[in-house]
This record gives sequence, C-alpha cells and structure tokens, in this order.
Amino acid sequence: MRSAPAAGLLPLLLGLRLLLGGGAAAQYSSDLCNWKGSGLTHESHKKDVEQVYLRCSEGSIEWMYPTGALIVNLRPNTSPASYKHLTVCIKPFKDSAGANIYLEKTGELKLLVRDGDRSPSKVYCFGYDQGGLFIEATPQQDISRKITGFQYELMNKGIASDLHTVSAPCRPCSDTEVLLAVCTSDFVIRGSIQDVTNEAEEQESVIHVGVNKLYRQKSKVFQLTGESGNWRGQIKTLLECGVKPGDGDFLFTGRMHFGEARLGCAPRFKDFQRMYKEAKDKGLNPCEIGPD
Repeated sequence: MRSAPAAGLLPLLLGLRLLLGGGAAAQYSSDLCNWKGSGLTHESHKKDVEQVYLRCSEGSIEWMYPTGALIVNLRPNTSPASYKHLTVCIKPFKDSAGANIYLEKTGELKLLVRDGDRSPSKVYCFGYDQGGLFIEATPQQDISRKITGFQYELMNKGIASDLHTVSAPCRPCSDTEVLLAVCTSDFVIRGSIQDVTNEAEEQESVIHVGVNKLYRQKSKVFQLTGESGNWRGQIKTLLECGVKPGDGDFLFTGRMHFGEARLGCAPRFKDFQRMYKEAKDKGLNPCEIGPD
C-alpha cells in the first residue's frame, strides 16, 4: 500500500516530478561507491533536491545536517537487462536521524524507514525494479546533531531471499546445495563451534568458530588470534535456527552481508567428505576443493 505524502513533502514532490521530467535543475554529486555530504550547502533554499549517483554493488550514504531531499541513483556496472534480477538492501546506521527514507517510482512514494526508527540492525530490502531511494529531511529545530546514513548492497534476488528468510538458513542443505555452496560462497572453512551467543533484541545468534582449515574467505572475518595462534571468527544466523555448541567439525559456508559473515550450508565435515567423494567418483563435482 502506498503511503500518503506528508504536507511538508508536497513541495518536494512537485519539484521531484519537474526534475524527473527535465524541467528543473538539481545539484549532482557522484562517487563510485560512497557519498558523504552536508545539507548546509543549500540551507538557504531548503527545498533543494540533490541527486547522488553510485555505481558499486555496495557502499554507504552519509548525509550530515539534512535539509531538503536526496535522490539516490544506484547504477551498478552491469547490463541494464540484469537489473530486474537485483535486490537492494539498506541498513541504517545505529544513530541515523533527521530524515525519512522512501521508495520512489514515477513520483509515487512509499515509506521505507521512518525518522527515529531505532530497530537495531534491521535491514530493509526491495526489488531494484520497485523504485529508487528518495530521502527527505524532516523538520528540525536543531540540525546540528543530525546525520542520516545507511549502508547499501545490491545482490541477486535469490541470495537476498536466502539471507532474510527463516526457512532457508535454518533447513539442512541437500548434497547438491552443499557442493554448490562450496564453489560459490564468500567463505568456506572447516571448523568447530566454540560458543554461541544469542542476541534476543536483534533475533540473531553469533556462532564463535575455531577454524581448522581455511579454504576461502572474501573478507578477513577469520583471523589468527595473538594468544593461541589459532584462526577464529564469528558467523551470524537467525536466532530461530536454534544453533547450539557441539562436538565435531563442520564445513561452514556462507555470504558476507554488510560486513558480517552470514551462515549458509553447514554440514558435519564427515558428511561433506562423503558427498564430495561420491560426486567426484561420478565426475559431478561443480568445482575442486581439498576435502581433507
């Protein structure tokens, strides 16, 4: 359901429609991945609409002293034909304040994040073809302490669904899914569960992993610890999955999402060895990896 625009938003909406139709000038800012700007650059004419162009699959927006509005144009370096398969996710900064964030499509606005929403670590996702981001500053007596900011990521719709659907990360993976995860995941490690910390407020569990073998990692989530010289790291999953500490080694796979490792397939390592050997004997391995 579309949200009705607030009264203070109507002048900006009229300006937005003129802008989209090429009938009004706008301020433009461009950077490949990240944008940081200040509303003080146009405080004297607070109804300005500024456009921001970003061409990366992940990055951040940081708008200090918000006044007027921003249109965020995400234009990844991929074929426009692939845009329909993309999902956009944004994660507001912990203390983000001073503006509402809307989805905008052909001049219609739908409220995505309300100013002052303090939902910890909440991620908001929508299809790329559902619209762009329109950020409108809310009336403030004092803007000196206001910063509106968020991280963004663009990803394949299937990956986004897996990351934000309870049934996907909680259910056991099939043999085929495990073998594909080994080839396509952002991290693949053999390790054991040292501890599990449940974060009830965020509805997440943090798995503290001791690494026995590191096959691959996209980011340095798993690192050597100074005291013991062992590799360790943390992987997050949904609290509803009910992960518990236990004996034995697992093969942990998953995706990086806003700088955090998110759990994908995680069979017991002995089960992975069996799957891998059976697929290799039949010549069905999607990729090669040392299973020992």
